[in-house]
Amino acid sequence: MEAGEPHHAACSRRCVLGGGPGTAGRFRDFSSQTVTEWYGPLSPAGRRAAGDLLLLVTELVAHAVRRGGVPYELRLDRSADGVWLQVSDTGAEGPCPAGRHRPGLPSWHCLYLVQRLAEVWGWVPRDRGRTMWCEVRFPRPDTGAARLSEGAAGG
Repeated sequence: MEAGEPHHAACSRRCVLGGGPGTAGRFRDFSSQTVTEWYGPLSPAGRRAAGDLLLLVTELVAHAVRRGGVPYELRLDRSADGVWLQVSDTGAEGPCPAGRHRPGLPSWHCLYLVQRLAEVWGWVPRDRGRTMWCEVRFPRPDTGAARLSEGAAGG
């Protein structure tokens, strides 16, 4: 699967910026607002998934900057299983997988966290740099109460 074209995307949102200070914060705010619009009030598991998504937004932006790129676009795609997150930047190099976690080296946290928190992840080259992408799974809404009330009405 290529970034930018998640399978079965139900909704998509983009935020385009010119980079610079505050990019990670603006991308996080945009992501938080989008998750709220898509999912409404979240269960504890949904809040954990949303927290993971916001952390991954921050880490992918930081990775772009550390690797010499300027992050310029965030795209979120809602699928049946969760949210596909894409951060595009002007960097030319691909990511270096983190391998063993090295807590003393700040630049190693990004891909370690991506590998640990994302269901899948990857990157694709672009005309204007690269796009790193990952998927964060969100729990399905609880439909048990609806089935219970349907059963009581029919019996």
